[in-house]
Amino acid sequence: MSTKVPQNNEDQEIDLFLISKSIGRFYDRINSSIFRLIQFFVRNWIIVVSLFIFGFGLGWYLDFNRESYENKIIVTPNFGSVDYLYSKIDLIDSKISSGDTVFLKKVVGISHPSAIKKIEIKPVSDAFKFVEDKEQNFELLKLMAEDGDINKVLVDNVTSKNYTFHTISFISDELVDEKEFIEPLLKYLNSSEYFNSIQKIGFKNLEQQIAQNDTIIAQIDNVLNGFSSTVKNTSKNDKLVYYNENTQLNDIIKTKQYLVNEQGKNKLKLVSFDKTIKEINSTLNIENTKFINGKLKIILPFLFILIFGFIYLFRAFYRKQSQKGL
Repeated sequence: MSTKVPQNNEDQEIDLFLISKSIGRFYDRINSSIFRLIQFFVRNWIIVVSLFIFGFGLGWYLDFNRESYENKIIVTPNFGSVDYLYSKIDLIDSKISSGDTVFLKKVVGISHPSAIKKIEIKPVSDAFKFVEDKEQNFELLKLMAEDGDINKVLVDNVTSKNYTFHTISFISDELVDEKEFIEPLLKYLNSSEYFNSIQKIGFKNLEQQIAQNDTIIAQIDNVLNGFSSTVKNTSKNDKLVYYNENTQLNDIIKTKQYLVNEQGKNKLKLVSFDKTIKEINSTLNIENTKFINGKLKIILPFLFILIFGFIYLFRAFYRKQSQKGL
């Protein structure tokens, strides 16, 4: 015999009716809210339009007089000067924060120091360049990544400071000129007597290395030309001697290939070794639109209308509660 209690169809119908009624009341409240909102704008359209026009005008004026530009300089620090570069940028940023315009003008050489609001430096992440032809760097990355995320390792100070390129960024409230801002800044960064001495020695050593490699390559070419002449004059019965000499020839060719590759890298280095902090490229006067910069003409009209609506609702709520108290 079945022990199940039959469901009461009438109770189910009542539950469905209550749910349907609740949904209907919810939509009614939404419709009422939309109607009151429309009614609010209809009753106060003059005030709303006036606030919108005033907010737009004020925002446009503030945007026009609150200019902000981002400027970027890509540099490469040579001769192990990366920590020196970062410390100098941190020093300049601290002077900007403290408002020390005398230091910025007299020491750094910037003619309009008050125009600069912030300066910072970040590495240009390039993991492939970091490990290129440097097995020790690749092993370092593998070791550091064993206990953490590889993405965090790539932006870690220990790793990132060893990247080739770094970006110096600063914010200004006026258009900057390369002669008045960039050149004095780079001149200041290259004013270290220690690194200037290192740069002169390093540049001279690199020139000597290039000249020496050219001499060795020329000597190898002479050996190869001599070997080629010997092969042409050697009879077919001298195959064994040819084989022994060919084994040494492979080593000579590999040595030449290595030196040619080194020469290419050294000549590229020579371009940037004329300075301790070498400028690669600069991009100036990028209009800064981050956060609310340049957007006040859009934000202020809606902000004023929102504040007016809040005040209107507060007054209505206060009157309603006051009438209840009476």
